[in-house]
Amino acid sequence: MNIIHHLDDVQPAADVILTIGTFDGVHLGHQHLLAQLVRRAHETQLLSAVLTFHPHPRTVLQPDRRPAYLSTPEERAIVFEALGIDLLVLLHFTPTLAQTPAETLVGDLYHKLRMRELWVGPDFAMGRQREGDAVKLQTLANHLGYHLRIIAPLTNGNVIVSSTRIRTLVQEGQVDEAARLLGRYYAISGRVGPGAQRGRRLGFRTANLPVDPNRATPANGVYAAWAEYGSQRYRCVVNVGTRPSFGENEPNIEAHLLDFEGDLYGKPLTIEFVQRLRPELRFSNAADLVAQINRDIAAARELLTDETKAKPQ
Repeated sequence: MNIIHHLDDVQPAADVILTIGTFDGVHLGHQHLLAQLVRRAHETQLLSAVLTFHPHPRTVLQPDRRPAYLSTPEERAIVFEALGIDLLVLLHFTPTLAQTPAETLVGDLYHKLRMRELWVGPDFAMGRQREGDAVKLQTLANHLGYHLRIIAPLTNGNVIVSSTRIRTLVQEGQVDEAARLLGRYYAISGRVGPGAQRGRRLGFRTANLPVDPNRATPANGVYAAWAEYGSQRYRCVVNVGTRPSFGENEPNIEAHLLDFEGDLYGKPLTIEFVQRLRPELRFSNAADLVAQINRDIAAARELLTDETKAKPQ
C-alpha cells in the first residue's frame, strides 16, 4: 500500500476508486464498505484508495467538542493495508482545507488522483460549510464524469455501527461490546514507563503505559486483557484509573502480565481489552488489595482462552 500526504505528490498507475472519511477505529461498518470497494477495484482493474484526515475535522472546526481517538493514523494504516487497500491519502486537516470549496476539492481528486468512482455514506459531506453533500457530489459527477455510489451504513441490532457509538462503549467500560463492533479488541499501545514500584513490592510486577488525553480510554476499573510484546501474547490484568488505595489521582494504565518474566521498561507494549472485571476500588490495607488482585488474576485466567486470544466472540 502506498501512502501519500499531498495530492500534488500522487502519481497513481491507474484510475482510482476512492472513499473518503475519518475512519476512526476502522470498525466493522468501515470494513464492510472497504471490502466492497476492494472487490470492485479488482473486478475493474482500478486502484482502491482511501482518503482520510488527521487531526479529526471536528478538532479543527469544533475544538470544544473534539473526539477522543479510537485509533492513530498509523494504526488505521495497518488495518487499511490488511484489507487490501492500494493507496492511502492521509491529509493534514487545516482551517484552510475546511474552507476549500467542494468543487475545488473534487476537481483535484478527479484530475490529480484520477478518481473515477467515489464511494461515500448517505450523510457524507465535504468542503466549505459541508456544501459537498450527496446532491452536490452527484452534480459534480455529472459534470466531470466520475461515478458516485452511496453506500448504506452497516447496522447492528437496528443501530448504525459508528465510531461515536464505539467510543461511548469504550469510555463506559463496555470493551467487550466495543470489540464486537470493531471486529477486534480495542487496543492501546505505548512504551512502558516508570511506575511507583508498588506492584513489585506487593508481589505483582506491572507495566505502566502513559494515558494519552487524545485517546479514548476505558472507564476506570480492572480488565482482563491480552498484552502483546514482540511476537508474543500474554494474559494480563489491567487496572485503568488513579490507584485510589494509594491516594493518587493521576490517570494510569497498569498491566500485570501473567506468566511473564523480564523487564519491559522502555519497551513497546500493546494492551487489548477483552472484558471489564470490576470497577476500581479503594482498599484500606495491602492484604485486602493482594487478595483482590489474586481473585482478578483467577478471573482473567478463566476468561482468557485460546478463542479470546484470536478474536472477539
